[in-house]
Amino acid sequence: MLKADTSKHGAIHEKLLLGVTMATAFSAGAATIDVNITNATDGIYFTPLLVAAHSDDVYLFRTGEAASADVEAMAEGGDIAGLTALAEGEGASVSANPAGGILNPGASTSTTLHAEHGDVLSIAAMLLPSNDAFVGVDSWKIPKKRGKYVIKANGYDAGTEANDELTGSVPTPPFINFGTGGTGVDADVANDVVHIHPGNLGDTDTDGGISDFDSTKHRWLNPVAIITVTVR
Repeated sequence: MLKADTSKHGAIHEKLLLGVTMATAFSAGAATIDVNITNATDGIYFTPLLVAAHSDDVYLFRTGEAASADVEAMAEGGDIAGLTALAEGEGASVSANPAGGILNPGASTSTTLHAEHGDVLSIAAMLLPSNDAFVGVDSWKIPKKRGKYVIKANGYDAGTEANDELTGSVPTPPFINFGTGGTGVDADVANDVVHIHPGNLGDTDTDGGISDFDSTKHRWLNPVAIITVTVR
């Protein structure tokens, strides 16, 4: 007949086994992820980024649906405060502004998040110059398996403002050279839900034309960001 080991060594052995079991359960249900974001454009700037790992029943934005007031604030003015508060209120692991300001064309920034089993990753930041364009990752499912994964992120249109490309309608930071006197590309919002952005049009007339954006610098093709996620 087998007897329980009630010795001191037996008690220690049981504690060690319990510790191993708890550690195994923790590692199976949670992960640390490193997120590296590269601005893949030639002349577009990213405003402060919001990077969040959260449950799959929460979303920051959703393609095909009207933008929330918080998404509008981010897409038109680079203000991520509302989306950050939303994510934190839902218990997300959040990294706000990991680049410490603007992410220049070709530059990269990295951050680390804690992810629970089943969590998804969302990312957002305004694209400059634009009326209401933003780089976005919408609820990308974080893999269970350790390794490196690459996301090619698109530029989205929030659908909240006409893409007139005029200096009177967009943020005008000093590091971007704008033209003047443009007549406007679009006067109306053709699609009022979040959708893939058609890209800036711009022109080469700095004193007129239809746009105040420089077509040799401020046009883009998707993807606008390359994101590497390392699950460890």
